[in-house]
Amino acid sequence: MLNLFASAQQPAAEQQPAATQPAPSAAPSPTQTPTQTPTAPQPPPAAQVPTVEPPLAPKPPAKQSSRTQSSHAGEITEEELKRQLLGKPLYLRGGYLDNSLSFDEHGVLAGDSPQGSYTLSAVQINRVRLTKRKLELEGSRYGLHFLGALPNEDPTKAVDRVNITPGKKMVRITIDREVAVSPKKEKAKRNHKGKESQADAATPAQAALPAAAPAPQPDNAAATPPADKEDAIELVTPAQAAKDLRDALDSIFAPGIDDRLMASMPAFWRLYYQAAAANTDYRPSDPAVLRQNMVDKKATLITTFEPESNEYAQAHAVAGMALYHTVIGADGKPGEIAVGRPIGFGLDENAVEAIRKATFEPAIKDGKPVPVLLDLVVQFRIYSNRTAAKPDADKPAEATPAEPSLPGPYSIPHS
Repeated sequence: MLNLFASAQQPAAEQQPAATQPAPSAAPSPTQTPTQTPTAPQPPPAAQVPTVEPPLAPKPPAKQSSRTQSSHAGEITEEELKRQLLGKPLYLRGGYLDNSLSFDEHGVLAGDSPQGSYTLSAVQINRVRLTKRKLELEGSRYGLHFLGALPNEDPTKAVDRVNITPGKKMVRITIDREVAVSPKKEKAKRNHKGKESQADAATPAQAALPAAAPAPQPDNAAATPPADKEDAIELVTPAQAAKDLRDALDSIFAPGIDDRLMASMPAFWRLYYQAAAANTDYRPSDPAVLRQNMVDKKATLITTFEPESNEYAQAHAVAGMALYHTVIGADGKPGEIAVGRPIGFGLDENAVEAIRKATFEPAIKDGKPVPVLLDLVVQFRIYSNRTAAKPDADKPAEATPAEPSLPGPYSIPHS
């Protein structure tokens, strides 16, 4: 009892932290008085503060570490999407021409949209908004106008990007998102006494009772849609939802003329890019195809054709000549076609379609028809009030020609 009382009468010794007191060499004497305890050297009070405070200081970085963990878990953010999409020259892989497009969470188009040339499917995203259910994008559509390259230039780089978004309208693209739910551990609800509530814990008598039979369901219960649309959406983890959104973006947009976009193009475009990548001229895949200067009689075009223009080219005054390499078979029908010098704006597709409908006389060598390579130059013109011939006010009305002075699109066969 004396020892307990003596220790209670030593407030100075008890208030010192255990880490600052030297280890005692022997048990304290029962007769030790409070005036004898301070004889041991004590560190100054200022030295005690750093040993206690530092563990309490780094509280703000704890929130930053939790954000880092969520980022490492694979969650996608609006800032990441802005860095990936804003201001970048992209292509719609499907060639969709509508300016309002909606895709599901897997990048599949919801509804219908006309499709056209990839030269009309270039887009630039100017606004990104990420919500819990959707990714909303706004931007502009661009058309590619090929300008023609010099012999020492890359022909695929001599391209002008023309904004073809009408007026003050814009391209709007929405992509659905899967609902992400973070996993949580279920805990039993407890009351203020630390016991399970009656709603969560069944009594032994209740546990002994047999389970109630499920209520009968109508025959068409399986076909009844859920009351809430959210019930029909599959819930996934945040990492899986972020991965699916990234995959959807990759299936919708191409960052350039990559292999996947090229594989979706018509054969005449693929042959053009393959020749440009090899820095060589187009060569037919069939080695038996001759050139025009190797035959006795050259292949000739015996019908005229007029490739159609389109509203984009007319609205933006895209005109000029394009070159196409065409294999004319021994039967006089066009076979393999490759773009030699494109014009863009979807006009090359119209030119190739017109070439396939045209009629040719085959080349002759040693008295037999043979396949040859024929180069066709197609010229596109613009018909509008700006380019149409205007009558002279000083001349009488009857002197004004009834037909436009400019001819329509035409083709010139070159050997």
